[in-house]
Amino acid sequence: MKVIGFAGFSGAGKTTLVERLIPVLKLHGQRVSVVKHAHHKFDIDHPGKDTFRHREAGAFEVVVGSDKRLALIREFERPTQLSVHDLVAELDDRVDWVLVEGFKHSDLLKIEIWREPGEGEAARPARYVEDAHIVAIATDTPERLPTATELPIFDLNDVDGIGDWLLQNAGRFEYKVERHG
Repeated sequence: MKVIGFAGFSGAGKTTLVERLIPVLKLHGQRVSVVKHAHHKFDIDHPGKDTFRHREAGAFEVVVGSDKRLALIREFERPTQLSVHDLVAELDDRVDWVLVEGFKHSDLLKIEIWREPGEGEAARPARYVEDAHIVAIATDTPERLPTATELPIFDLNDVDGIGDWLLQNAGRFEYKVERHG
């Protein structure tokens, strides 16, 4: 399995890039999974549904499956900070690529999504200047990058080019961290 992160400030375009990159990789016969960092309390379940009722009754885990999908919902008894490696370990290891959105401080190789701040917005520092795990930059204003770099720079909308680059450099992204659990 190969793993690549996508890091950038909120609103920079991470989700859109990942969403558009998935079908590009799939067209090349690649099976793709996504790990997404959630900053806030989130829920994929809804009041009144059986799985919600099971969780409310105190179940630690609820797995629901059909002929189309499987979902695992795990309740932590106290706040638990999961690492990106904990989440990758939960995935099926037969996947070809894992696209990680968020986890900008992780030790994964990452593409930085950088956009120039809009009018009235505070300057946003570029992570590629100080993060050795940034291996490329995707931006809509390459001429406005705050610091010159030797890293590959992609147009944020060139998902075919980004996908081709990932596939051509696939060995570089082979996941080497030991699995947890």
